[in-house]
Amino acid sequence: MNSKSETDEASRGSEASSSNNIPTPNNLEDSSQPVLCLNPVLDSTQDIMKRAAKQLIERYFYQLLDGCGNPNCVNQYCASNLQARHLTPNEAAAEAIKLAEHKEARLCDSYPNKVPRTETNNCDSSASTTCNTSNITDKKNSNDEKPESSSSNKVKEENSPKEQEPETSQNLSQEDNKDSSHNNGVPLTEERMCQLCDDCLQTKIPQPLIRALGEAFTQPAILARSFQSKLRDSKTTCEEENKTDKESKAMCSTSDPDKDIDSVTGPGLDVASCHRAFQYLAKVPSEYYSSALVTALTTLAEHLMIDLRINQKMSMEDVVNCFVIAFEMPDLGCSDYLEIALPTLCLAAEHLPVKAQARLARVWAQHCKESLRHILDTLQQLITLRIISTNYTRHYQVQDDESVTRATKLMKILYYANMLAGIVEHNSQQEEPIVIANQLDPLGDALYDFLPLSSMKNSKQSQPEDPLAIELDINVLDARKPYLPFEEFYNEPLSDTIEMDIDFASYKTDITNGKKFAFLRYPFILTAASKSLGLYYENRIRMYSERRVSLLHAVVGAAPPAPFLRLTVRRHHIIHDALVELEMVAMERALDLKKQLVVEFEGEQGVDEGGVSKEFFQLIVEEIFNPDYGMFTQQVDSHTVWFNPTSFETEAQFTLIGIVLGLAIYNNIILAVNFPMVVYRKLMGRKGSFEDLADWNPTLYNGLKDMLDYMESDLEEVYYQTFRICYQDVFGNNLFHDLKENGDSIFVTQENKKEFVDLYADFLLNKSVETQFKAFRRGFLMVTDESPLGALFRPEEVETLVCGSKNFDFNELEKSTEYDGGYTSESQTIKDFWSIVHNLSLEDKRKLLQFTTGSDRVPVGGLSHLKLVIARNGPDCDRLPTAHTCFNVLLLPEYENKEKLEDRLMKAISYSKGFGML
Repeated sequence: MNSKSETDEASRGSEASSSNNIPTPNNLEDSSQPVLCLNPVLDSTQDIMKRAAKQLIERYFYQLLDGCGNPNCVNQYCASNLQARHLTPNEAAAEAIKLAEHKEARLCDSYPNKVPRTETNNCDSSASTTCNTSNITDKKNSNDEKPESSSSNKVKEENSPKEQEPETSQNLSQEDNKDSSHNNGVPLTEERMCQLCDDCLQTKIPQPLIRALGEAFTQPAILARSFQSKLRDSKTTCEEENKTDKESKAMCSTSDPDKDIDSVTGPGLDVASCHRAFQYLAKVPSEYYSSALVTALTTLAEHLMIDLRINQKMSMEDVVNCFVIAFEMPDLGCSDYLEIALPTLCLAAEHLPVKAQARLARVWAQHCKESLRHILDTLQQLITLRIISTNYTRHYQVQDDESVTRATKLMKILYYANMLAGIVEHNSQQEEPIVIANQLDPLGDALYDFLPLSSMKNSKQSQPEDPLAIELDINVLDARKPYLPFEEFYNEPLSDTIEMDIDFASYKTDITNGKKFAFLRYPFILTAASKSLGLYYENRIRMYSERRVSLLHAVVGAAPPAPFLRLTVRRHHIIHDALVELEMVAMERALDLKKQLVVEFEGEQGVDEGGVSKEFFQLIVEEIFNPDYGMFTQQVDSHTVWFNPTSFETEAQFTLIGIVLGLAIYNNIILAVNFPMVVYRKLMGRKGSFEDLADWNPTLYNGLKDMLDYMESDLEEVYYQTFRICYQDVFGNNLFHDLKENGDSIFVTQENKKEFVDLYADFLLNKSVETQFKAFRRGFLMVTDESPLGALFRPEEVETLVCGSKNFDFNELEKSTEYDGGYTSESQTIKDFWSIVHNLSLEDKRKLLQFTTGSDRVPVGGLSHLKLVIARNGPDCDRLPTAHTCFNVLLLPEYENKEKLEDRLMKAISYSKGFGML
């Protein structure tokens, strides 16, 4: 390592000495544990928050105690400020916890090196490099105290009765402890790493280990040649890997035009050897090498960035190898790595071309499965730490924080690697595309040209597919079971911090010119609740645009003003009235379906501000999906509904049902629909396959799975199954269907059982209901064809969007409820109310939600996202509680006792159909 790197290492300071001398908030309880190292495995978002809070407390502590090193600092909570009060370590620890809890103080841009300010340290922070260097020189000149090599040091340690004090990275000088066995420019190997670690543990001298790590990690050319695998026959390698991993088959294919980049066979990186070497390195105390390694990783990232942007001398394979090795480091989750090295690595990864990103994703998926969780947790912790330690404003949004955005971009590569590492269904068939004819609207086109702000007509064509997904030839719909659950990629602190209106504006701008960062372009990191808000803005803007077109039509006399999609229905003929009116709208001008929905029940006084629409959808869904209506059937095993393949209803009826489902999403209304997951996959463009039978009909799926797993030669005698299948219609009549021509004479054998299973699933999920589902999907797309629904949501999230959350946590509802009219959370009536509610059955809780909000479903994100208001409605009386369902307001009189409150409340929620004016 050159002298500059040695000086930089010296300036970082001794973590060991500082952690042992100062009672920081981390070592007050157990000083024997390393201060900076954290558990690299996170179990939940709360663990990430705790670790991030710990990092924040540390930064406040060292800022209060040591300062930032800026002599002109004006931060009152920084020791470098000349007017700041000097604190003892204990006082600094207490103050740091207080500041981190309330975020009262800003953090200086340059946080201090973790070196205690003691009486023996006569140098200020700006001169720390000089002092450390001089100390090294003094130690080097004392030949009786310091050995000249690691071997002589080992001998001296054996002869000395007193154990030597451990040395750290700042004790290292350029000419100190030269060892001929560790020459400059030698790549790292597993054997060499193990030997260096053993020597360090035995002699307590870390210099040879530090020098070897520094030489490799500061020079990308050397690091890329480290941990090389032995040359193997390419054909043999492909055959072996085809047996163990589906993805390797595609990578070894001779037809791959990018084989020079994507192939991982031959004398390339041995990731397993690298992983074992760094696991062995973890046995060495991190204070021996952490400071030097942070500097080396930062230098590596800078060199890689320069090469990617300017020089371009390294091959993409070598660049990717450097990133793979860097992220195999076991200590990457510790604070120094997190705050210094990782952001720089993310910056370098930002400049990787798409082909290199694809190769990195494939290598991670094929060879680094065990490391995926560690890398993900490290990136999540970096983002969370930045979120909770930064006070974002309307002028400095989280989208402007490059540390967060760069980590998110790198997480996208990991997201695709996670899909490739799991179970991927590459050969899934796609639903036939449905083209919605463009409506001819000259006046509307004129308005869009005149007011480009509202121009969203071409948003459907403006949704570009991710180039990395194209390069990897993968889609989220292909991922049957990712290696890590998709939910682990959510970052809740980020989702709660984002100002979605600003992010949505950047998202729409990003589609046009790609200059602004928008998290909606990286939807895997956002929760479904956060993305649903982005979808809400999209739909509202579309509604306002259609409203303005309608007003233009009225101004020029082309049509009477119709700014809303108005439906007038009779409560007892709701299906007939709704379907007739929607069919007329779809035939005359389908664009009117994208106006804001307003429902009126004939003979009732309710004004629709949202609540009437909720009840309309609930009533229409209850009737449509009733088996007696004949359009859908009930799946007994899975408690779901499915299309009736022998329905007598016309295609137009199913089209209108699809319109109803699309209108519910478009108007942000939750439905009580129990479709199996395969319906949402089919709506997003993928046909059903064998794996979809698991939640469609679990009994049938398990039976067919047993057949596939049965490997004996007597399968034909055991199952005695032909290619003719039997199923029942809604009346219980048996129907027969040949999966192949003359299927009754073709028996299922070991050779054709897979074909039988695939044909069976294809018939049940696709062909038998092809006419009904195609009409249903067409109606759905008439409303959502220009929506970014497919780009933002996975099928599981679309189900949550339609059906709401399944978590009825009324404790969260109590916390989020607001009070008005004189009530507070301490009012006796309110205390009695929540005591009654928490003791209700689940069915009665649904009735309460129906009474107060107009829907018995939990919104996306849980009941904490439901803003319920309880208002005082006069003193004690005999009136029942009432509700404004449009605004989620419960009007509750101040009843004299708990018994009367419970009696009136139960009557109100049990007999609550109909609307009136108060």
